[in-house]
Amino acid sequence: MKLYTYCLRYDDGAAPNPYWGMCSLAICKPVIRRTAGIGDWIVGFGSTTSPIGYISNCVVYAMKVTKVLSMSDYDKFCQEHLPGKIPDLKSSDFRLRVGDCIYDFADSDSPQLRPGVHDERNKETDLGGKNVLLSDRFYYFGDKPTKLKQELHSIIHKNQGHKSHANDPYADDFKSWLEVFGFHPNILYGEPQLKKTIEASEDCRGICSIQDRKDDEVDEICSSA
Repeated sequence: MKLYTYCLRYDDGAAPNPYWGMCSLAICKPVIRRTAGIGDWIVGFGSTTSPIGYISNCVVYAMKVTKVLSMSDYDKFCQEHLPGKIPDLKSSDFRLRVGDCIYDFADSDSPQLRPGVHDERNKETDLGGKNVLLSDRFYYFGDKPTKLKQELHSIIHKNQGHKSHANDPYADDFKSWLEVFGFHPNILYGEPQLKKTIEASEDCRGICSIQDRKDDEVDEICSSA
């Protein structure tokens, strides 16, 4: 079991996408998506610049990877089982606006970008992640993040990129902390921190795509093994 931790600077409901009973990481964090496997844990910590205040010592979400799909298989999976993950920018339902199944592989040689939270500038980094990580055992806190106990602060990652090997001594303890603290899996304890901003904007793509592309380009350079 590997424990991947990173700073989730933009909690917009798309990456991770905690809706429809399945937490998915289908876009952003390309290095983690290429390397994480079934049984690994992915944890996103808050940012010092969060719209809800200083939360860099707080867990925004945690997911145990229970399924790994190629991006083309994820497209098929969503069409058959999770249609809500396919974005609809014109919907009044926020969950549909931030759908993360944004690549249409009907023409597998050249996946087409559906209208969604990213634009063509994100295509290289999104597809470079190769895989989609899915979880049916996740904890999403969003704008109600929970403080991590002091003994586990070594796993907090405050910068861009991520870390995993350095977390090895703490992986089991982190898992126990989630269970002992009494959190129930697959419940949304909060809403995405940027939900109100996105709901009030007609340019969801403009808000999400630029900041995510910059982070993902740095992710390829800064992430530790």
